[in-house]
Amino acid sequence: MTIKESDFRKIDLNLLIAFAVLFREQSVSLAADKLHLGQPAVSGSLARLREMFDDPLFIRSGHRMQPTARATELHSELMPLLEQLQSALFQQAEFNPAYAKATVTIGMSDWIEMWLMPHLLPALREQAPGVRLNVVTSDPFTDAQRLEGGELDMAISMANHSARWMERERLTAMEFVALWHPSQLQLEAPLSREAYAAQQHVLVSYREATGSHIDTLLARQGLRREISYTTPHFSALPGLLTIMPALATVPQALSDSWQQTWGLHDSPVPLEIAPFEVALLWHQRHNSDAALMWVRGFIKRMLS
Repeated sequence: MTIKESDFRKIDLNLLIAFAVLFREQSVSLAADKLHLGQPAVSGSLARLREMFDDPLFIRSGHRMQPTARATELHSELMPLLEQLQSALFQQAEFNPAYAKATVTIGMSDWIEMWLMPHLLPALREQAPGVRLNVVTSDPFTDAQRLEGGELDMAISMANHSARWMERERLTAMEFVALWHPSQLQLEAPLSREAYAAQQHVLVSYREATGSHIDTLLARQGLRREISYTTPHFSALPGLLTIMPALATVPQALSDSWQQTWGLHDSPVPLEIAPFEVALLWHQRHNSDAALMWVRGFIKRMLS
């Protein structure tokens, strides 16, 4: 239903509140006391109400003001609306994770999902069984655009955008490590720069690039590596390393599980690469979304 703005030109919410109190107290003086107004002000409100509804509304009978049939009808229709309006304006929505039903769409790259979700989902099912996470693939280059456009409710990302509307909460910091399979490469950790550069490499690239910041750092040392394979998926790397004599440079969070599952070996990257931050991003318009803010706090607690 579309409201007609012209119908509300003569409506003053304070008049409706005065009407509700007059109906309850059936006395101008008592209503004035409850409203913290003088009796002339309440009498003036009553006069405007009578004009607005074209009805006397209250008829004096002894010491009381009895409501007319029109007043009784208005009261029965208006009170539920006023109560609903009061609730909408002044009562912040409560979020009880144990009983809530909600779906939150979170963007993240595949490595973040592999790292985070096996730990997060069991705890989420226990604390908030009705909260569903809808994870969609995203990357640091598109996170801001998709958050602003409403495709994502939140993103867990390496992105470091500074848009005025964006909220950003740091979750953790980590470094990169180099991984290989010992059946394909017989290397000793920690790798030297020369040994690192001398190997073939598999590279994750979100935008089909054939190099990264690592290649820039190697060039400054007079070194160059050969990239023999690129993919947009970190999940493809461990299987490839079991059949290729190559290195993969990945976030530290993947190293421990991949070593246990795939038998890989690791080494620090022998270059001066600053640790990168993983952060939770969302639009300021969601700051009043109780479900979203609970999920934000839940993820933060899980990583603390």
